[in-house]
Amino acid sequence: MHTFKSHFPAPSGSATGYDTLVVGAGFAGSVMAERLASQAGQRVLVVDKRPHIGGNAHDRHDESGLLIHPYGPHIFHTNSADVFAYLSQFTAWRPYQHRVLCSVDGQLLPMPINLDTVNRLYGLQLSAFDMEGFLAGVAEKVDQVRSSEDVVVSRVGRDLYEKFFRGYTRKQWGLDPSELDASVTARVPTRTSRDDRYFTDTYQAMPLHGYTRMFERMLAHPNIHVMLGTDYRDIVHVMPWKHMVYTGPIDAFFEHRHGQLPYRSLHFEHVTVQPPAGQAHVQPVGTVNHPNDHLYTRVTEFKHLTGQRHEASSLVYEYPRAHGDPYYPVPRAENTQLYRRYEADAEELFDVTFIGRLASYKYYNMDQVVAQALSTFKRLAQR
Repeated sequence: MHTFKSHFPAPSGSATGYDTLVVGAGFAGSVMAERLASQAGQRVLVVDKRPHIGGNAHDRHDESGLLIHPYGPHIFHTNSADVFAYLSQFTAWRPYQHRVLCSVDGQLLPMPINLDTVNRLYGLQLSAFDMEGFLAGVAEKVDQVRSSEDVVVSRVGRDLYEKFFRGYTRKQWGLDPSELDASVTARVPTRTSRDDRYFTDTYQAMPLHGYTRMFERMLAHPNIHVMLGTDYRDIVHVMPWKHMVYTGPIDAFFEHRHGQLPYRSLHFEHVTVQPPAGQAHVQPVGTVNHPNDHLYTRVTEFKHLTGQRHEASSLVYEYPRAHGDPYYPVPRAENTQLYRRYEADAEELFDVTFIGRLASYKYYNMDQVVAQALSTFKRLAQR
């Protein structure tokens, strides 16, 4: 979070305009807008270049009436009671614990790797106690863990790394795990138990009526005005405002003066299918990963996530791309160094606050973005 020296000339007549201009109507922008309007009594203008609110978490009903996530599956989970309580003001919840299977050697095996994964893959009958010894036996000694490859081989050995991680990571990032920061694969645990949940957070649930309905309630305060399908640069010198909250890519804000920060993008292929006769679903779980076959990384079936009852079902296939809408900051040391140059520029500005995944160039989960926005609001309110 940065708030310092002005980047823009002061708009005329700011006393009759908006207290805060929020750029982006995703989690970061919407939480900030709601807090500034409801807790600080500010007049807030939210601008988004997309034709809808919710950012990448936006959901909608497709032509068949199925609730889908156009920008890929968004599964909410958090250990923060404060974050969950905050969002609970705007939605009821449907309890949901996400499960993922991985297509490896002709089998669908639990991911993250657990006791059942190893037993079924190798035809073993290990106990949880045996599993620790098995992993210790196959793990490779790594003197200094630097890369994503180091993280995995030092934990589960070369064979499991090749079967479950390497191909997926190469597709997802366009780089070998040996070229990526250790943080990428450090996010995925390995379990000696049979726990097959993808997440183990205290709170795991989906907004009962969808994310978009939650965002609508968040932005419904009379002090908040929303302008969609608008690039903020088209109105920034016309619409009076005193402070800006910016949630877009930080390098784009500064017109890429130091060069472009790399992001990975995604292409989504949505298909509507009929489940087999007598079955509600096509897949046994919400998501199936494909690390070693196909060009896509994973397939998600939305009815698992939403709990919707419908005769048809919607699946989304995810294809990583080098270009397109920015989704994932690429975690490499040289990219972090480039980001630091933009961060230094941001610290020169007193009337702009940078928050969110793209503005912070960090791979935040949804709950982390909400937590960042709540803490940022508190700091601004104290100031």
